[in-house]
Amino acid sequence: MPSARARSGRTSKSAAGAPRRCSASSGARRPTIKRMRNSPPWRRKCLLPGTPSSGFDGRVPLQRGLTMKRLLVLAAAASALSQAPTPSVKSIIVTVRADGTDERIVGSFDGRYEAPNWSRGGDYLLINSGGKLWKLPVAGGTPAQVDTGSVRGINNDHGISPDGRSIVISARQMYILPEAGGTPRQLTANEPSYFHGWSPDGRRLAYCAPRDKNFDLYDIAVDGGAERRLTSHAGYDDGPDYSPDGRWIYFNSDRSGSWDVWRIPPDGAGAGDARAERITADEYEDWFPHPSPDGKWIVFLSFAKGTQGHPPDQNIMLRRIPVVDGRPDAARVEVIARMLGGQGTINVNSWAPDSSRFAFIRYKKDGG
Repeated sequence: MPSARARSGRTSKSAAGAPRRCSASSGARRPTIKRMRNSPPWRRKCLLPGTPSSGFDGRVPLQRGLTMKRLLVLAAAASALSQAPTPSVKSIIVTVRADGTDERIVGSFDGRYEAPNWSRGGDYLLINSGGKLWKLPVAGGTPAQVDTGSVRGINNDHGISPDGRSIVISARQMYILPEAGGTPRQLTANEPSYFHGWSPDGRRLAYCAPRDKNFDLYDIAVDGGAERRLTSHAGYDDGPDYSPDGRWIYFNSDRSGSWDVWRIPPDGAGAGDARAERITADEYEDWFPHPSPDGKWIVFLSFAKGTQGHPPDQNIMLRRIPVVDGRPDAARVEVIARMLGGQGTINVNSWAPDSSRFAFIRYKKDGG
């Protein structure tokens, strides 16, 4: 979710407006310069309007002493970058077995595509690009745009309901629409709100949001109502995703001083976040934990130590943790892939319904 965090979604297009396909090939809140643990969270992040053409979520890291004039200059630069074409970036969308073997390229496209969700029927991947939502057949082919009504500027926080009938998207607010596309219904009253996970029973949605000058986890009923705060620690909490039995919400947080995987019960971390459990504690910056539907594995991203947020185009690892009797065994963590990626690779859950495979996106830049 947030990175030093421009949620891009750009893609080059043909004159007809369709994504241009390339031939397949096998081929935050943390300050930019250094961690400011003693500075209040609102000094580390500022929220700006999103850029409809790109899905840029407007989150810009703040440094101590940054003036509003300087902030506006940075915001203008970020907006310009998010709208600029990126023909030098190629998105390679792949699926692999749970152990990282048997890689299959689903598609390779000019521009930046992000955040695959595997459909409940197993036949397509839901991805975002250019502030729009697309369906890409798992068997390969051309992405088809999903009708999202009047909602534009869709970022990489989206997901398909457990019954496969609905899609939730994020564009500063969260919206729900039919799986086939159509008129969206707004879910959240406060902005920004960044979706990350459906509860297994399809009744609630977990997301992260800045409220009271702090990024925390929240959930809300699909049928409507007030949001419920799940965490309250001064650290930055992001990427909530439910375990398949509904007993836990996994997320990443910098509350320990580095980015690690944590979990809380689905009704919240309790007073002082006393019920929050730390899962990883290693030499990497860990983001976006996603439990498999069968509950046996958790896949997540790992950046090099000291990486600020989760920027794109980094040398990253995909790693997995086995889950034994409901408890992740971080002592047995495995590296299953290395690539150029980060923002956009697995922001949301991308497991196949039968847990046999998962999808991710790696990137290639000209000369890379």
